[in-house]
Amino acid sequence: MSTIHDQAMNYVYQQVLQRLLSFFSRAERTALQLLIQRLVVAAGGMERLGDYKVLITPGGTRDSCYTLALLRAAQLSIAGRAPATFQLRVATLRSSAAGTALDNLHRSYGALFLYDDPRVELLMVDHRQVLPFNHLAPLDSDSADANRTHLLMMGHRRARDERLELWDDACLAWAEFCGQIARWGHGVDAWVASESPRRQKQFIDNLDRAVQKAGLGALPTNAGTFDELFTLLDGLGGDIYRGFYAESERQCWRPEGGFEACRRATFVDIHDMAVSNLEERWPLLSEFLGFQAQEWLIQQGEGEYADPLIEAHLRGLEAEFIDGRSYDAGFSEHVQRMLAHMQQQKVPEPVCEQMIARLGQGQALDVLRDAAADGLQKTYGLNEAQWVCLLFTPFIESGAGLERFLRRCHPGMLVAMPDLHRAMQGLHGPEQVLQWMTDVSGLPVRLISHLYAMAPLPVRGAVSQAMEAAVAPADPDDIDTDVGDRSAGR
Repeated sequence: MSTIHDQAMNYVYQQVLQRLLSFFSRAERTALQLLIQRLVVAAGGMERLGDYKVLITPGGTRDSCYTLALLRAAQLSIAGRAPATFQLRVATLRSSAAGTALDNLHRSYGALFLYDDPRVELLMVDHRQVLPFNHLAPLDSDSADANRTHLLMMGHRRARDERLELWDDACLAWAEFCGQIARWGHGVDAWVASESPRRQKQFIDNLDRAVQKAGLGALPTNAGTFDELFTLLDGLGGDIYRGFYAESERQCWRPEGGFEACRRATFVDIHDMAVSNLEERWPLLSEFLGFQAQEWLIQQGEGEYADPLIEAHLRGLEAEFIDGRSYDAGFSEHVQRMLAHMQQQKVPEPVCEQMIARLGQGQALDVLRDAAADGLQKTYGLNEAQWVCLLFTPFIESGAGLERFLRRCHPGMLVAMPDLHRAMQGLHGPEQVLQWMTDVSGLPVRLISHLYAMAPLPVRGAVSQAMEAAVAPADPDDIDTDVGDRSAGR
């Protein structure tokens, strides 16, 4: 029965492969053969492929689903011509993939017949716990709390003239996830990713900024591609957030004891194997993998993980509360910058038109503002007052920005400034003052006290990098409309 079952499954796998290959162009078929050769060389020969385990970390975006399909085609092609093929670990960070992204992964896994293949591990990490992939699993409440706190602590530590962005914590969380999932369950031999060299360097630069904010010091100046990523992560340690929390507050990676002490994984770069553009890939993505796009989530250069509505909303709040201008002015200016950047990046015209239809002048800004505020509340559990507090960063550097924040946003609390400073120093304060601090910031007082003792970190090159990203010419390797990619293969 086992032999009959194996024969039947092999037939199914070959049918899946033939249908998958039917969507490949001639150039993609050639790239597939080159990918197979690259993996065989990395494994040390065809005879070692059966014991070779490859990691991919998709996030449910177009590029990540396409890369997964390419890698699956290589796995099944080898299986049809050799005694054994490589094993595949497919792992996703739960906090970075939700809703449509998880559904896209589920449909892709089904179309590629990954669920019942013993050569494939489908994993999901939620709140530092490795779990089987489940696209219907709700986000753990403790995980949501931790994600919110991480975002706030990172946001309050930004450089004095640095804008509030949402990717620093995302970058840090993904880096930690990647380093740990490569060591889980006897580890993997290779991590495969398809990011262009420019995006790899951009991620390393963002990681450098993020780890400095987390109090871990700067990365080596020669770090520039994913070839160095695992070495960098080894140097940072297993808990990249440890500078923000007391040891008793830290969450261990679980299941405890399930991680190899030493990592053996190497990076296999396949960015040159992704030879088709979005238009050529779309039949494979939509017809075969069942991918469903949220067209308004477009690549925005350095801030490529954010919904443009959220980005514009934050710029509107910044204009209103920080700059003393109108919300409408900040929102509209940012939308215009996004559209100009999309045209510079040669984003397809229909996508630009959808952006204009969703965020352009034809839309009532008060409706968009409410929608953005509601989205932020649902995603991060933070209300507008807490976002505004984060814009001002009033707690760091011994509360240097506290008076400005109070005068602009909470003038009635100016009389309580001495009590606020005492409370932030960890001394006793009136209960109503302590409660106000928590309500207005979204943070417990003990963490506010921690911020009070920290200085804003002048992050190396952060401002100049952001300016360069805004005016840099489009890189042919980076012209697409994908979003949500926090790293390679995602």
